[in-house]
Amino acid sequence: MARKITANLYMTLDGRGAFPKYPGSDRTSKEPSDNWRRMWLDRFDDVTTVVMGRRSFLGHRRVWTEKARSPKDPKYLLDYARWLDRVEKVCLSRTLKTPGWENARIMKGDLSGIVARLQGENGGNIILEGGPRLIQDVLRRDLADDYWMILQPVVYGRGPEYWGPLKQQRTLELLESSSLEDGELLLHYASRR
Repeated sequence: MARKITANLYMTLDGRGAFPKYPGSDRTSKEPSDNWRRMWLDRFDDVTTVVMGRRSFLGHRRVWTEKARSPKDPKYLLDYARWLDRVEKVCLSRTLKTPGWENARIMKGDLSGIVARLQGENGGNIILEGGPRLIQDVLRRDLADDYWMILQPVVYGRGPEYWGPLKQQRTLELLESSSLEDGELLLHYASRR
């Protein structure tokens, strides 16, 4: 069975790959929100590889290792950091020499070739946790089986854009959608091939 490829997107209403502040966005609860549970916790068992672009990788490494977290953080945040420490991480970079994070490796070259190589390796499903540039490439090449999107209730007007020119249309099938407590939308789409 082929490893499923999922692309994760976190964007503003105007398609920017940014994390702006809005009412409630900085609230940390003791329990995971439904959003957090569905986006991450419910997927721990079947995802064994997370692929990130260099900037995303460095940002995650700075914030989401267990060492970077406070012991006072809610349990679900510590669980996520522990999971991310132990899951295989692939950093897509032409310039980074060493990953500096356990269970991580650097890969460079053609994205289609990298994804094909990862799919041929043993393991569970794969999440592409990049940023706008990675997701644009994934869309252009039709590499993802599905897309999980968190749409933030902000028109931001700056930052990298998710949507760019495509040579052909990509049509997605909506599998589920829900409104979250601070006005975000959680959208889950499948690729139509």
